[in-house]
This record gives sequence, structure tokens and C-alpha cells, in this order.
Amino acid sequence: MVAPESLSAPKRFIKTYQHYINAGIDLTAGSAGGAACVFVGQPLDTIKVKMQTFPHLYQNSLICFKETLFKEGFRGLYAGTVPALVANIAENSVLFCAYGVCQNAVKFLLRKENVLDLNPLENATAGFFAAFFSSFSLCPTELVKCRLQAMRETSAQDTAGKRPHIGPWVLTKEIFKSEGFRALYKGLGPTVLRTFPASGALFVAFEYTKQFLNFGLSCIS
Repeated sequence: MVAPESLSAPKRFIKTYQHYINAGIDLTAGSAGGAACVFVGQPLDTIKVKMQTFPHLYQNSLICFKETLFKEGFRGLYAGTVPALVANIAENSVLFCAYGVCQNAVKFLLRKENVLDLNPLENATAGFFAAFFSSFSLCPTELVKCRLQAMRETSAQDTAGKRPHIGPWVLTKEIFKSEGFRALYKGLGPTVLRTFPASGALFVAFEYTKQFLNFGLSCIS
């Protein structure tokens, strides 16, 4: 027969380290979501960056897509995938991990018993603060990604001649050498301002979706 103490040990462990377990779950979920987002949306993101950086070169996004595919192939559409993957995994994992921590902070400040008691506005507040932390992981990798995506057009306009294709690691070292560490955080302010409302809206929708799915499952069962 198994002693009752041995059965209760796993429960005590889970209860003691519940916050760390939840943070690990959030981290894993955010990483998986970030990776999926890159593989699906990277070609369109490349077109967006090219259109924003060189609007005089392309009449519309369809022409930009066709020219990129013809001149650079699928590799061109997925330029900057490695830093984009790092950026999205880092941003989403930090965002979801920080969101759980910020939810607990909001719960503590409002003296509520459980994070489930938080209303949409309170969850949005937690999302706002979580976005602040995720911006620090997003900004450097976003910079490298955008420069890689626009490399062919930049090389064509370079008076020194066409540059060879380089990867994210070489480009990062070049930025460090020529512009310094601070260059990686150019545009941090706009990045924070962009992610604040987006993350707030994201987590309001996230919480409502969870409630809807839980309600549907309870009706089925």
C-alpha cells in the first residue's frame, strides 16, 4: 500500500512552485506561438518592410512580391527569418511570462483573491506593463531583421558597390562595430508605444477567448 504522505508530496510540490510552473507554461506557449507566427507571416512582413523603406521602387505590394520572388526566390521572401524567429519567440515568451507576473501584481494591488477575478480593463493593464518588458527583447532583433529584409535594395543604392549577402550574426557584429551597442535599441520608444495598446487589446481578447472556450467545454460536459 502507498503511504498517504507519498501521494500528497506531488501536490505540495505543485502548490509550492505554482508561480514558477505557470511562468514556464506561459514561456512555452509564447515561444510556440511566436515561432508559428514567423513561419506563416514572414513573407508578408518582408513585403511590408520593403514597401515602407523603398516606396519609390515598387508601385504596390503585388509588384514588390513578384519582383522579390523573381530576383531573390523564396529565400528573399524569408530574409531575416532567423532574427524574426528570435524576436517573436523572445517577445512572446517574455510577454506571456511577464503577463502572468503583472496579473498577480494587479491582483495584489487591487486586493483580489484570484487573477480570474480581474475584469477586462484590469487584464489590459497587466498587458500594458507586460509589453514594456517584451519591447526590450524585440527592439534589437527587429532592427537586424528589417536590415536583412531590405539588404538587396540597400546594396543597389550603395555607391561603394554591391555588398555580398551576409547573415544575421555578421550583420549584428557590423552594427556593433560601426554604430555601437546603443544602435540596437534605436526606436525603442516607438516600439514601446506600439506594443502598449496592442498587448492590452491582445490580452483582453485572450481572456475573453479563454472564457468562451471554457464555457463551451462546460456546456458539452
